Amino acid sequence: MTRSSRTKRSGQRVDYDKIASSYNRRYASNDMAPVAALLQGLAWEIDAERVLEVGCGTGRWLADLDLVKRQLCGLDLSLGMLQQARARGNRLHLVRGKASQPPLPDAAFDMVFCVNAIHHFDDPRSFVSEGRRLLKPKGVLVVIGSDPHDSHRNWYVYDFFRGTLETDLERFPSWGTVLDWMVSVGFEEVEWRLAQQILDHKVGRDVLDDPFLQKQACSQLALLSDEAYAAGLRRIEAALEAAAATGETVRFPVDIRIGALMGRCTSDERRVRT
Repeated sequence: MTRSSRTKRSGQRVDYDKIASSYNRRYASNDMAPVAALLQGLAWEIDAERVLEVGCGTGRWLADLDLVKRQLCGLDLSLGMLQQARARGNRLHLVRGKASQPPLPDAAFDMVFCVNAIHHFDDPRSFVSEGRRLLKPKGVLVVIGSDPHDSHRNWYVYDFFRGTLETDLERFPSWGTVLDWMVSVGFEEVEWRLAQQILDHKVGRDVLDDPFLQKQACSQLALLSDEAYAAGLRRIEAALEAAAATGETVRFPVDIRIGALMGRCTSDERRVRT
């Protein structure tokens, strides 16, 4: 992901250099194995030899694709994140740059992908266009992540931390929007798959041990001011106290769909950036 993420509502940025050293802690509670399996299966399916992850962060997903015959490249704007990725070894070719202007040659990769990163890119539509430019014929672009526009989503963070949902609705492109971008630059056979459904409801005071409740654990909370974050915690405490007073148990829902939108290059035609 990029060094900083900014929203129109808050004007704030997430400094990924600052949190790079602790970023991988999120995978201790959920290693997102189904997402890794989807990427591995797709790479095998298309016999991908050259793979690029845009917004590679600490290199967690590239590590799962590491085979002797594969050439793995990661692009990120955060030096701190790239430093963490570099610690995984010399097999990864790491490049610093923007997702919308990757300093990489045309038709260089069999597979280009991003995971939970497109909402951080300064120009996500240009990223899709650049993905088309970077791919060889029959190559595949894969965008993996969640969509807060999805009416199915149910996450207590949106309920207790005011403004987080509204901010996400502005910074996340919907799946329909990304699909339109893919089609407009020449991707064909575009399809959406459910990569993983995260069902991890918290009950009662267990919510306070949720790793994703820490302020720097997810961008939704990291973008909040300290005051807004503290106010959200107070609302959670108030809900717990109210439930205890009536002998009830409060449930904090976590039901998030992680999708994968994939587009294939079925011709040599290169589309100009739109």
